[in-house]
Amino acid sequence: MTVPWEGGSWSPRAWCQLCPNPSPMTLDGTNTWLLREPGSDQVVVVDPGPLVEEHLQAVLDRVRSEGHRVALTLLTHRHWDHAESAGRFAELTGAPVRAVGPGHDDLAAGETVRVGGLEVVAVPTPGHTADSVSFLLPADDVLLTGDTVLGRGTTVVSHPDGELAAYLDSLERIARMTGSGEVTSIAPGHGPGVPDAAGTVRYYLEHRQQRLDQVRAAVARHPELSRSALADAVVAEVYADVPREVWPAARLSVLAQLDYLVAAGS
Repeated sequence: MTVPWEGGSWSPRAWCQLCPNPSPMTLDGTNTWLLREPGSDQVVVVDPGPLVEEHLQAVLDRVRSEGHRVALTLLTHRHWDHAESAGRFAELTGAPVRAVGPGHDDLAAGETVRVGGLEVVAVPTPGHTADSVSFLLPADDVLLTGDTVLGRGTTVVSHPDGELAAYLDSLERIARMTGSGEVTSIAPGHGPGVPDAAGTVRYYLEHRQQRLDQVRAAVARHPELSRSALADAVVAEVYADVPREVWPAARLSVLAQLDYLVAAGS
């Protein structure tokens, strides 16, 4: 039985305030992460979430109840369920918002952000979306992965913005970080924290290869179909065990897989 995730403390420096927006795509809801160096009154908020005033107030209440303040907001990517409220949250806190891509004080690859003694390292992890970035807490060996790695199930490669080759490269990058001991656990954008980062990333890589093999076989069975019809047929065959309400998202991953196979010549 699946144990509901309700948020809370994940490491000495990371606390999750769960947004009340559960769905088949967001799992228990969006995880808004509050990061703080012990002894500091400055908080870094990662992914304030959708524009749900109740949630934003809950985040602020949590921060202020302990005499702290929001000094910075970081975004893992710009999907609405992570970033829709960023502008409103900036109004409420007066804190700057940083992210990868145009329109923000952009983060550089490998940049270390320092706030009140806290160190957060920006780790580019594109693939789910082109602008996806993860955040490493070196002091806790924790990686905040947004939608790149989830706390339950697997994620979508959001074609056409997302791209499978980049996503596989990002998983390999995280796998190297787990192999070196730099990352031991994961604080995802949805679902519970992941205590076994290495095992989970290994599963993600194996799962992607299995899906590619299944898609490749389905393509061979339907050489007469157009790309669009082929994507529909692959979803129906390969993702038959997935709830129908997530088939539109699965179709995005299939389109990304088809592009990947074409580029690879297979």
